[in-house]
Amino acid sequence: MPAGLWLRFQAFAADYLLIFGYLLLVMVVSMFLIPSLQELFQASPGKAQLTGFLLVTLPVSLYFVVTDSRLGGQSLGKRKIHIQVVDENHQAISVSRAVLRTALKFLPWELSHFMAYRMIYLGDGAVQLMDYVMGGLVYALIFLYILMVIFTKNKQSLYDWIAKTHVVKSNFS
Repeated sequence: MPAGLWLRFQAFAADYLLIFGYLLLVMVVSMFLIPSLQELFQASPGKAQLTGFLLVTLPVSLYFVVTDSRLGGQSLGKRKIHIQVVDENHQAISVSRAVLRTALKFLPWELSHFMAYRMIYLGDGAVQLMDYVMGGLVYALIFLYILMVIFTKNKQSLYDWIAKTHVVKSNFS
């Protein structure tokens, strides 16, 4: 049976507690143990974006790739809520499919990071049309992801539809 938006939200909220703990760890390490990391976040936009990707996006994405694929079966949040990501045959998804799904799922997140760095370094400069388009794309993707889970028969988000995955209720624990 497909898992709806509320169950998916609950699972992500539980996973986000773990992610938040990791983000706090990165903050503490960069403030007290390796303060030179802060300089990387304040360097050129490209260097700051790469640093953010390597220290935040990549580890969080790897968590979901490993736990949502057949390697882990379920993220901790999904395990707690009793849902899991499966393929069209209701089997645990492959690592490559988990990579595709996770990359698409976090695309708005990464685009918003790109936009944040861009706006910081823009300073008093004029906001370009492309900036508005990119910002609009972030919100359009988020709304599309949510609306598809609400209104499609199989409760698939756009990233699930593209990756040919489903989030279903499970007895797996």
